[in-house]
Amino acid sequence: MPSQNIQWFPGHMARTRRRIQESLSLVDAVVEIVDARIPVSSRNPELDGLTGRKPRLIILNKADLADEQTTRRWIAAYRRQGVAALAVDCKGGRGLEGFLPALRALLHDSVAKWEERGMNRAIRAMVVGIPNVGKSSFINRLTKGGKAKVEDRPGVTRSKQWVPVDRTLELLDTPGILWPKFDDVEVGKRLAFTGAIKDDVMDIEELACYLMEYLGKHYAEILTERYKIEVEEGDTGYDLLTKAGRKRGFLMRGAEVDTERMARILLDEFRGGKLGRFTLETVEKVRE
Repeated sequence: MPSQNIQWFPGHMARTRRRIQESLSLVDAVVEIVDARIPVSSRNPELDGLTGRKPRLIILNKADLADEQTTRRWIAAYRRQGVAALAVDCKGGRGLEGFLPALRALLHDSVAKWEERGMNRAIRAMVVGIPNVGKSSFINRLTKGGKAKVEDRPGVTRSKQWVPVDRTLELLDTPGILWPKFDDVEVGKRLAFTGAIKDDVMDIEELACYLMEYLGKHYAEILTERYKIEVEEGDTGYDLLTKAGRKRGFLMRGAEVDTERMARILLDEFRGGKLGRFTLETVEKVRE
């Protein structure tokens, strides 16, 4: 990964920004989906300005892949800030039963006014988030019928669409939206680790080396268990990637390790939860 700021801003993301602003008056609340493994890096800093003072509920998705205790600390931290938050696993459905009650609690005053006036109307909420955090999976689970197209690659949802969940709730789906550039290179790394940025935007081997180095420092026992390698003092990410590739038998001519193949395996297994449950950002490192 280059040391300079990472810049990318596809045209469809610029259009999504406009659509969010244009549609804001049509909804009662904003539901922001983030990745529970990277609660800071997976939040688009532009959304605060785009959505203004509209009530917001943060959904920490992929909680099944994140460290459970750390997720609980994140939820507690949000609540101390007066922010509504809920941890869910959209693929398995865990935690989603709490979504509508949490949304109604967020809009308690508005719902009470509607009921006083005899208005039997559905809550309308806009679903936003960066690519690949699980917005479509979230909607599909709620509708129980696969209303929004899901594909395991960033940016697949291309146009806004209204999705009726039931008579009490309607959701406005929007495409994933990143921001123009990542001033913090570490943010770019974390987004790439979890698949929010397409792999062809970045050097796959360099990215895997960064991840191996992080895991070697913080979760050495996981690497030993999964790849049957010893993590020694002074090992670089490349050293660990090479060790794992050699152990897996990924050899090319001359017994050279195919580090690109091992890099893809590492990232696939990390993203799929095969290495365990990790949260790459802790509450203690972020000023509340």
